[in-house]
Amino acid sequence: MLKLEHISKTYPGVRALNDVSLEFEDGEIHALLGENGAGKSTLIKIIAGAIAPDGGGRISFDGKSFEQMTPALSAQMGVAVIYQDVNLVTPMTVAENIYMGSRTGRIYSKKRLAGMAQKLFDEYGFELDPSQKVSQLSPASQQMVEIAKAISNDAKIMIMDEPTAPLATREVDILFSIIEKLKKKGVTVIYISHRMEEVFQITERISVLRDGCFVKTLRTADTNRRELVSLMVGRELNENFPSRANKPGDVLLEAKKLTGNSVEDISFSLHRGEILGFAGLVGSGRTETMELVCGAKRMESGELCMEGKKVSVKSPAEAIDRGIALIPEDRKEQGVILHNTVLFNVSLSGLKKVTKCGFINKKKNKELAEEYRSELSIKVPHIKEMVVNLSGGNQQKVVLAKSLAADPEVLIFDEPTKGIDVGAKQEIYQLMNRLAEAGKGLIMISSDMEEILGMSDRIIVLCEGRIAGELSKEEFSQERVLQLASGITE
Repeated sequence: MLKLEHISKTYPGVRALNDVSLEFEDGEIHALLGENGAGKSTLIKIIAGAIAPDGGGRISFDGKSFEQMTPALSAQMGVAVIYQDVNLVTPMTVAENIYMGSRTGRIYSKKRLAGMAQKLFDEYGFELDPSQKVSQLSPASQQMVEIAKAISNDAKIMIMDEPTAPLATREVDILFSIIEKLKKKGVTVIYISHRMEEVFQITERISVLRDGCFVKTLRTADTNRRELVSLMVGRELNENFPSRANKPGDVLLEAKKLTGNSVEDISFSLHRGEILGFAGLVGSGRTETMELVCGAKRMESGELCMEGKKVSVKSPAEAIDRGIALIPEDRKEQGVILHNTVLFNVSLSGLKKVTKCGFINKKKNKELAEEYRSELSIKVPHIKEMVVNLSGGNQQKVVLAKSLAADPEVLIFDEPTKGIDVGAKQEIYQLMNRLAEAGKGLIMISSDMEEILGMSDRIIVLCEGRIAGELSKEEFSQERVLQLASGITE
């Protein structure tokens, strides 16, 4: 169905792809794996016609060969791409977004579009309201709209880039059911994910890229996690979650009956040297709770105490002054200023360290950025590089550096490894352990069940804006977490 021959792409100072040749068969589910910066995004953009490869290679669709694609030509060949970042018009309805640009007739009746969308939803099992505004949807539901939009275009080749990143367990099951239906219709699905369990669950073949080069294609049934990780990173990673001696100290942060921002009566404590996990389904109130803690949203009632003393946190700036920092889930919208430099971003939360009388000391500012570039192994040519040009894993490290520069005592990690590769995950896990061992208090929100069980010392489970239960390390199990998250108390 799709054949790539000798595809290369060079940017100034970076060889993004180097002589890559790959084949994708008709009606197969084919995983494309690699660390951030391996060349996956560049490759799919070349297939989609968003960027042009260097000369000399060929791209063939069902026997038709081209030197390069354009977006229109790629769509004509039946390619649909679902990117990590949704591209929807939020003031418009679900149905209007799905059929935007489609030839549905001269008169665009909202009723007609809604009927067409509902028919599609019924066929594939989407749980969406075609008349609802996209702005009212959760990130998970917006992702489902993107998938429905791609299906509506009768794609022959569907490329999914981290499609489950914002999805909860039930939504992932719906997505996998949709993918299976697409396969039965002969659609080729190219599936990009850092979640190994998904790759083994739904794919038939796996191709690995590393440092812009093609490494190997394997049948899924003939490989294992250890081999794939070794192929991706060029070395063996022996531990999924690095070990740490759990020695929690005194209570550092205490939340008492927090109410507001769609959550009610939330109480918990965080100890020094502890990683406290927050689990729950999408919409359970995990992020909403932490928005109250870090001052991003105002609480209606309740109070926060730091080391036994009541503190007022009415804004993120106040939270940082009190020693509380949030590493948000959406790094591109809330974590960094993409179209500015690493230097600028790292110093944002630590301006007090590098300013005097309101003026920035350029030398100190540079030293601060270089310190965290080195400590977090941020792979960047220089600290004046724009953050938008970095891989997802390195962007996440810039978010971490920005927060650490403020010397917080409490760090809140909201989906800390979302959309990043196994190597970068290990580095972030090790950093979290080092911070805990240094006496910091860490809160981790994660939808990755392995991650929440593997990294947490305790887990608080939320359901519909309330605490459904708390689990000690000895009580950890996937079944128990899911029971509490689903509202099952027995």
